[in-house]
Amino acid sequence: MLLKPHRDDIALIAFYLGRIMWVLAATGLLPMAVAIIEQEWQPLGWFATMSGVAAVLAAVTERFRARSKRTLRWGDGMVVVALTWLLVPAVGAIPFLLSGHFGDGLDAFFESMSGFTATGLTVMSDIDHNAVSMTVWRQTTQFLGGQGIVLAALSVFAGGGILALYHGEARDERVFPSVRSTARFIWLVSLWHGVLGISALWLIAYLHLGFEPGRALLHAYSIFIAAFDTGGFSPMSTSLAYYRSLSIELVTMWLMLAGTLSFGVHYALWRGPRNVLKNLETKTMTASVLAVSALVFIGLIVAGSYGDVGSLVRRGFFQVLSAHTSTGFATVSTPDLAAWGGLAFAAIATAMALGGMGSSTSGGVKALRVGLTLKTLASTIREVLLPEHSVIRQSFHQNGTKQLTPRLAQSVMAVSLLFVALYLFGAMVGTAYGFSLQDALFESVSAAGTVGLSVGITGPGMPVGLQLTYIVLMWAGRLEFIALFALAGFLISTVAGE
Repeated sequence: MLLKPHRDDIALIAFYLGRIMWVLAATGLLPMAVAIIEQEWQPLGWFATMSGVAAVLAAVTERFRARSKRTLRWGDGMVVVALTWLLVPAVGAIPFLLSGHFGDGLDAFFESMSGFTATGLTVMSDIDHNAVSMTVWRQTTQFLGGQGIVLAALSVFAGGGILALYHGEARDERVFPSVRSTARFIWLVSLWHGVLGISALWLIAYLHLGFEPGRALLHAYSIFIAAFDTGGFSPMSTSLAYYRSLSIELVTMWLMLAGTLSFGVHYALWRGPRNVLKNLETKTMTASVLAVSALVFIGLIVAGSYGDVGSLVRRGFFQVLSAHTSTGFATVSTPDLAAWGGLAFAAIATAMALGGMGSSTSGGVKALRVGLTLKTLASTIREVLLPEHSVIRQSFHQNGTKQLTPRLAQSVMAVSLLFVALYLFGAMVGTAYGFSLQDALFESVSAAGTVGLSVGITGPGMPVGLQLTYIVLMWAGRLEFIALFALAGFLISTVAGE
């Protein structure tokens, strides 16, 4: 029997959604400041409208806290997270809608969802002639999404039940016993990489590429945000191919790797790298990157795509790393990537599906789940081969020795299969709209894995049904299902509960 949620549940959910709206309203001050500096008065109104709407929603919900005398429960926290990742992109889409760079409200919502989920697929027209403040906002959506806007709220506001919010954003690892301390550590890591990354990119753009200081800063900020938060939005329509700079690519690869490392690994690296190298996740990620790279190189050689080894390695490895970290930057054009075909194309799609590390800004199945799935399969094979009553205990190293219990194995396999189902669902919808299975599967994996690489299916004027499908894929892929199931259960019990 389903129990209808109490009014206290709804009030508490609304209150916490309001807290997150305060964070969104405050974030809007950044593009507003840029608009004032750049004297972009019309965009200033767009961002003021967005922040105003967010602030009004937040203020309205403040009174709901007094109606509930208890703390946030696990299920309610999951519902808050699932609704957050619908409400925040909806309000955050207001500047996109008002900018005139999008055909309609659905396009604006798609772009906002792509940004906040750190995906990077775009339907924006005329990216190269965007207002500076709009570029800053577009990039900032990735920062809020990659870091987790709920995480931002946890860093600022006190309150019970925050563990459910933390896990609801698909974060399984706590660096410190306190969730709030862990959240602040994550922001500290991001700030440290931001200072170094933006400084390095600014120097390259200013000294090597000859950009004006202000333009160099805009591009440095944009690349850092998209790389570290594995988002993939670029200030230029040709992505990183625009710069034609090996130095830019090398710094970007460092930032993509930093973004795909779990924050537990970041903490362990600060204490010394020896234990990190023992981690199952580190070994799995390293092995899969090397294996996919080898396949891409072989595929490109067989296809004769590049005439010299330097170009083959440079373009091949960058695309592998971009796909595997779920960043979505490209140093080759969309038609060139689509023309890779065969083994190289399949390897890139595989890298997108696997994704980076857990509790990071990357998407996909995640390296730890891949490693545990392989261990589970190996354990199952051993059970078949060994005598009937043999006892098999499987352990693994992940910041310490842990046991691979049947419950953990079941959970890992379930989420992995759900990702596969999501990839296939998107591919089926794509083929229904007349795209080839190869292209439809690639684009579906890119959306559900929150990657952003495209073979040309996503863009202005794409079919509405496919656009809605990719929105669902990005939302589900970012939250990794648990919060979605909690929301579905909440809605069903609200309607049919007793």
